[in-house]
Amino acid sequence: MTISSALNAGVAGLNANATRLATISDNIANAGTYGYKRMVSAFESMVISEAPGAGTYSAGGVRASTLRLINERGTLVSTTNALDLAISGRGMLPVMQKVDVGAPGNPGLMMTTTASFYPDANGVLTSPSGLVLLGWPANDNGQIPNFPRDTTAGLVPVIVSPNQQAGDPTTAITLGANLPATATMAGASGVSLPLTVEYFGNLGTSETMEISFTPTIPASGASNSWTMEIRDNAQGGAVIGEYTLTFDDTRGAGGTLASVTMVSGGAYDPGDGTIALNVAGGPLTMTIGQIGQQGGLSQLSDTFAPTGITKNGSPVGSLTGVEVDEKGYVMATYDTGFTRRLYQVPLVDVPNLNGLVAMDNQTYEVSPDSGPFFLWNAGDGPTGSVVGYAREGSTTDVAGELTNLIQTQRAYSSNAKVIQTVALSLAELTDFPVEISD
Repeated sequence: MTISSALNAGVAGLNANATRLATISDNIANAGTYGYKRMVSAFESMVISEAPGAGTYSAGGVRASTLRLINERGTLVSTTNALDLAISGRGMLPVMQKVDVGAPGNPGLMMTTTASFYPDANGVLTSPSGLVLLGWPANDNGQIPNFPRDTTAGLVPVIVSPNQQAGDPTTAITLGANLPATATMAGASGVSLPLTVEYFGNLGTSETMEISFTPTIPASGASNSWTMEIRDNAQGGAVIGEYTLTFDDTRGAGGTLASVTMVSGGAYDPGDGTIALNVAGGPLTMTIGQIGQQGGLSQLSDTFAPTGITKNGSPVGSLTGVEVDEKGYVMATYDTGFTRRLYQVPLVDVPNLNGLVAMDNQTYEVSPDSGPFFLWNAGDGPTGSVVGYAREGSTTDVAGELTNLIQTQRAYSSNAKVIQTVALSLAELTDFPVEISD
């Protein structure tokens, strides 16, 4: 039994070290593979119990188990592709196989820590290995709706058509202009002062609003009062707002708005100094200034001059680039200078990363050992943030693996020596001379 157990232990040692040799060779082979997670082998002894005092010992041997260290992260390597993505943290990118795109039901969730994506013929962001990036689509206003975080419902392939065009309607205008104080004095001409403001419609067209300021002329002194009338040329010049403006003439707040009275149109909000207008394309907010505060409309001296007119929106533009920011937002940039949020890529996390099932192309799937997945916003929770123009390097340390290779080779040779010694011992027994008496 003892000789046989020694032989079995030697064979178990050879098998265990062969397993370790396989993991080392796999690690070295993938030293340059982006996103590769190294494998480690752990040895566990097998003990065969014997009765106390029996005077014999049976060798149990050793067995090997392997573990992929998915929780380890490699260094980030800079690239020149905006859609080369990596994660600064423990989260993972949600992906699916390209062959599953369009299949009924929710997509089969896979995850990876890094990948390089490019639009395919249909604009689907796909890696060279056939992985499709998943995300939550944004609304028309760029907001991401609330989606469930523990299922793949709501996740769709990220599609960016390279020849797309888009416009950005104007929804807010800040109007800054100085009205001459002398125009509201007795004896002034009372001529209206015109101002034209451009805005962009829902179809990217350039539209204009005609704004006129008509002073109130008193019999004596100065009224410091104006009538502001706003017309929308996209509606045939219809009046969309009329307001009575009164300016302060005190020493501390001279020239600032003292009151705004609505005659027609949307209400004036004194909290933020805005008026609500309805242009041809929908609602629009115009900031004219707060009561008693500098900025917006003012009445000083004797010169009429626009001091600053700003607006959001832009005309129709062609797509020039797509990037994913640190929060996972897929942002499209157009040649007219505006950006639009198209998708949000959430980050996947599980309680036990090392319990995930490893698949091809550095992808992983949920298993009973990993626990259920949860989708986090990048930058929130434990998942970290998304890094563009970067790939995650392999976690293999070549120097360390070569050292392990030397140790494994020596251990393998030692186990082979044990088998050789046992074989010699058995040969001695089989060759032992035996005398047979008559």
